[in-house]
Amino acid sequence: MKKLLFIFAILTSVVSFSQEASLQVVEVTGNGVVKVVPDQVVIQSRIEHMGESAAEVKAQNDEVVDRIINYLRSQRIPSSQFRTEYIRLNKEQNHRTGKTGFSANQAISIELNDLDSYETIMGGLLEAGLNRIDGVQFRSSRKEELQSMARREAVLDAREKAGELAEALDQEIGKAQRITEVETGNFQPVYRTMEMQADMSDRETIAPGEMEINIKVNVRFELK
Repeated sequence: MKKLLFIFAILTSVVSFSQEASLQVVEVTGNGVVKVVPDQVVIQSRIEHMGESAAEVKAQNDEVVDRIINYLRSQRIPSSQFRTEYIRLNKEQNHRTGKTGFSANQAISIELNDLDSYETIMGGLLEAGLNRIDGVQFRSSRKEELQSMARREAVLDAREKAGELAEALDQEIGKAQRITEVETGNFQPVYRTMEMQADMSDRETIAPGEMEINIKVNVRFELK
């Protein structure tokens, strides 16, 4: 009995494989792109001091960090929107003079949900002693919603492409046999970097422009 069941299973697999192999299909890649003006900005900032004493440079950094945190709180920025990324204290040697010194670094990531406040906040941070900006990244609070829209656009694009290919052969496409998301990406244009000036009241240092939410999918359709 077991032997008969085993033979039946093999025959069933062969029949299924033969049917799949004989099935005519068309496989295409669809692209979905949704553009949006960003409404969030993340500032990758850093406080850095150098000197001859490890205790001295650490104390300088700690003082500036304290002022920066107090300033952010005074601007009613929730503590969940700024955090320390890393703290470093390094011993360094000047190979030209042979003298040994120390450098202290503390990186703080700051998220702003109001782009209009960027210039004011940045000016206040500089006055508080911030002396390094490692990057400015723009985001959208609607990211998940926009990704869903881009996926739908990608699938519709794939169906349109498959239909064009089938039509050229005097055929039609049937049901989708397989859908695979192959790429999800957010493209952001290049922004002007800020100038290290304490007085920023009369100048604009960012140009947010537009973000692109890009989704690619592979879809296999039955070809009739």
